[in-house]
Amino acid sequence: MGNLLKVLACAELEHGPIVFLDFEHAQPTEAETAVWNQVSAVLEEAHGILAELQSYNGAGQEIREAIQNPGDLALQEKAWNAVCPLVAKLKRFYEFSLRLENALRSLLEALTSPPYAPMQHLEREQALAKQFAEILHFTLSFDELKMTNPAIQNDFSYYRRTISRNRLNNQQLDAENEVNNEMANRMSLFYAEATPMLKTLSNATTKFVSENKTLPIEDTTDCLSTMACVCRVMLETPEYRCRFTNTDTMLYTTRHLNDDSTSKQIRALLQ
Repeated sequence: MGNLLKVLACAELEHGPIVFLDFEHAQPTEAETAVWNQVSAVLEEAHGILAELQSYNGAGQEIREAIQNPGDLALQEKAWNAVCPLVAKLKRFYEFSLRLENALRSLLEALTSPPYAPMQHLEREQALAKQFAEILHFTLSFDELKMTNPAIQNDFSYYRRTISRNRLNNQQLDAENEVNNEMANRMSLFYAEATPMLKTLSNATTKFVSENKTLPIEDTTDCLSTMACVCRVMLETPEYRCRFTNTDTMLYTTRHLNDDSTSKQIRALLQ
């Protein structure tokens, strides 16, 4: 984040990079096709994931009734049957985050590889740059929905408590194998984060940098900051702004800028 702020505030970027990213019509070149296809397969799932998360209502009522009536086996079973499919859904979300992490890695490899500079990559490989932006857009959307839905952690906590209690009582539950202990631990860490998808991408980027020691760190951080700067300049420059035919695209390039959760420092730098 420090590098991003440094680049965005840098005087030499006052007029911004001279490049237009065609978020509406960018198509992969032959050189981009392999990575584009890999990432596209992941992004095709993204809309479904968001739709499922948006409709996630949780099992709060069933859980409360079960907790208030610990001796009522019917209510215990009702709560368990309500929670199990929800936990299976949470598992799918977590597994998708792993696929998204791999997709991001492929994009970082393509957009930071020598001999081109980050700006040249973004201009040459616009279809991949668009996918990079789509991943960030999905990430912010997912985390926004997750942060406003406490049922997610409540459901998973109840699931784990029930599993532990039945193990102590030597009882076996049909759905216990749905999420094994190792997976449950990883899911618990994932959902404990306020912004789990953003944390996943942050960790993936850090891992990418550490595993590619011959690649200057600046190539990766500049790729991220240049993307943000380009979006800012496209909106500030009438010549670029008028190229957008879809008003949703302008909203897409300013995702969450005016949200209360956006840092005042970042908001001031981008305005």
